[in-house]
Amino acid sequence: MATATLASHHLHFCFSKFSITNRRRQVWLTYPNRNPLSIVFCSSSTSPPPPSEVSEPSTPTAESCVNVGLDLFSKGRVKDALVQFETALTLDPNPIEVQAALYNKACCHAYRGEGKKAADCLRTALKEYNLKFGTILNDPDLASFRSLPEFKELQEEARLGGEDVGYSFRRDLKLISEVQAPFRGVRRFFYVAFTAAAGISTFFTIPRLIRAIQGGESAPDVGETAGNVAINVVGIIVFVALFLWENKKEEEQLAQISRDETLSRLPLRLSTNRIVELVQLRDTVRPVILSGKKETVSLAMRNAERFRTELLKRGVLLVPVIWGEGRETKIEKKGFGLPQKAAASLPSIGEDFDQRTQSIIAKSKLKSEIRFKAETVSPAEWERWIRDQQRSEGVTPGEDVYIILRLDGRVRRSGKGMPDWSQIVKELPPMEAILSKLER
Repeated sequence: MATATLASHHLHFCFSKFSITNRRRQVWLTYPNRNPLSIVFCSSSTSPPPPSEVSEPSTPTAESCVNVGLDLFSKGRVKDALVQFETALTLDPNPIEVQAALYNKACCHAYRGEGKKAADCLRTALKEYNLKFGTILNDPDLASFRSLPEFKELQEEARLGGEDVGYSFRRDLKLISEVQAPFRGVRRFFYVAFTAAAGISTFFTIPRLIRAIQGGESAPDVGETAGNVAINVVGIIVFVALFLWENKKEEEQLAQISRDETLSRLPLRLSTNRIVELVQLRDTVRPVILSGKKETVSLAMRNAERFRTELLKRGVLLVPVIWGEGRETKIEKKGFGLPQKAAASLPSIGEDFDQRTQSIIAKSKLKSEIRFKAETVSPAEWERWIRDQQRSEGVTPGEDVYIILRLDGRVRRSGKGMPDWSQIVKELPPMEAILSKLER
């Protein structure tokens, strides 16, 4: 279970090492650029030392308890691992060790289905020990937690940002938002400037209006002065309303970006039985998500077969999601110390998606495994994402819907019911067309 930070450059040095007799795997506690703790499993290139050379710590420390807990979890002894992480928190740990203990304790609770306890641990680590929210999004050991309502609450707190929870997560969301809407900041600047100008003008015009009402030889014209005050007041109201509208649109956009990021890590099983995350298919296919009752989705799939050749030319990959059906497909548990190579394949806001995707498997090889249909893995996560998307678009959650994605992974469009495949063939350009290249 690697705690991966969003830093672009990592400087690692060994804090300490816990060796286990007759085992080749070791647990390293590292400091990446003095950022929060990363737990990384390393393979030793040399043979393990003989038993006589292995010295167990005479007195348990927070560090040794974390490392013992990691080893216990890798063996499936989750309850015992949880005890070790709880013990580590009582042994005067430093902030790095507290973050590691809390995070891995949360993963134990997630494995046991204790969503509230997992959320409490993660919330404390986010608030007080600088845990990166991207780590929670990407760790496969937290996949079960991400399907729970407690994760949704935690994610919403992180999206709203602030100094307590998810500040870096919201910062990264805002950077993406600024790229998608580059002139929003300029518009808001002018709204503030014009509001301030109108306010200053009103401040000086009101005394003139009072003098005009009182009358006298040198009193200004009442009608003209009242008109100036009215213009300034209306201007203030309009510019404040525009500023608030921009803020509302930004929050909606941040919520959509957050949903897009959540979508990007949802798992699929290809026809070759390989499990991939949706982000790994970027630039390769246009997924079309069909969600609804079994009979409705099945009919839409059969109708799509009539247009199979043309849809394949346009990179369409059908992803059926049937409401309330299918068991959770358990992804192979990798343990707390996810190898660094595998961790690099996971998507995360604030990092280079293309580089991360390419690090898993060559695009050409992956493309050869993609067929016309894919099977969802972790259907509860897929259903939760679709329901969130329905709420955002004013659709009653649970209705039959289809969602067409772009080549870059973002939502292209969606609609109620099932799609008209002939219309989709006309709408989507072939993969080799210039318009398709612009989507990438």
